[in-house]
Amino acid sequence: MTPSIAVPEFAPQLSPIFAPRLAIQTREPAHVEVARSHYRNLAVRLDPADRTYWCYMQPEGRPSFTPELLHDITDMQQSIRRMFVERADEEPPIRYFVFASGLPGIYSLGGDLGLFIEKIRLGDRAALRRYAHAAIEPIHRNYAAFDTPIITMALVQGDALGGGFECALSLDMIVAERSSKMGLPEILFNLFPGMGAYSFLSRRIGAVATEKMITSGRIYTAEELHEMGIVDVLAEDGKGTEAVHEYIAENGRKYNAHRALIQARRRVNPITLGELRDVVDIWADACLGLSESDLRKMARLTQAQDRRRAAVVPMIAAE
Repeated sequence: MTPSIAVPEFAPQLSPIFAPRLAIQTREPAHVEVARSHYRNLAVRLDPADRTYWCYMQPEGRPSFTPELLHDITDMQQSIRRMFVERADEEPPIRYFVFASGLPGIYSLGGDLGLFIEKIRLGDRAALRRYAHAAIEPIHRNYAAFDTPIITMALVQGDALGGGFECALSLDMIVAERSSKMGLPEILFNLFPGMGAYSFLSRRIGAVATEKMITSGRIYTAEELHEMGIVDVLAEDGKGTEAVHEYIAENGRKYNAHRALIQARRRVNPITLGELRDVVDIWADACLGLSESDLRKMARLTQAQDRRRAAVVPMIAAE
């Protein structure tokens, strides 16, 4: 019998002939299948004991959302979706998804500023829109939990700035270590965060507080954001992974109710892909209004990101 679960538009199409064959094939255990996945900019694993899929960003270049990282994230999201389609007649292999970073002290420093500078100087709005749409589509898949019965979490251990903060906000929950820092610094170079910050934050803390946060450019600690209701679980430094395990152990029996509550949240305060696309189009237009002085500020921030990456490379090698 062909699985009845719908396949979203971002997933590879399964023909009526091919789909039934998937159900009768001898399958590897899901954690073995995940272990054989290979991404250049991600590391993934599936813990079968608590059915948690762990995904760590480890971009090869600047610690931001490069086109290559976005491509790997999309592939990973599609693979999770396929796993549910192909195992529609089985117990779901995943209950929780954790999006973390493999870079010490850095969750993500946001968008690809080097690319932005290049395209802005060329006046290439189409290229800016292509990047923005390629970024916002996986952001929305995070928000929709890949159209699967998964509860998603961001595990923030270090700095999540700009698009990095927006990525964390797109997931169902944020678990963050106490000294982690998050914020939206785009106002410092005369821009605004266009990859979902307004949509996600306004649903959590209201439009007035959202605009105050965006226009201040202030960087917040995880402790401050926990007090504001943005960070859901505050962990001690170095204990973020342990806090995720503890949360799942303590709340696993409430998984059904928790997932249903999140579904209700999405229904009452929906964030559509169309809304996110419209906002990034406004962002692309705003990019072309930047002055050369603004671009120089952006370039200095790009150089700072490169220095951060250079500083963590020896730490990664040592591990």
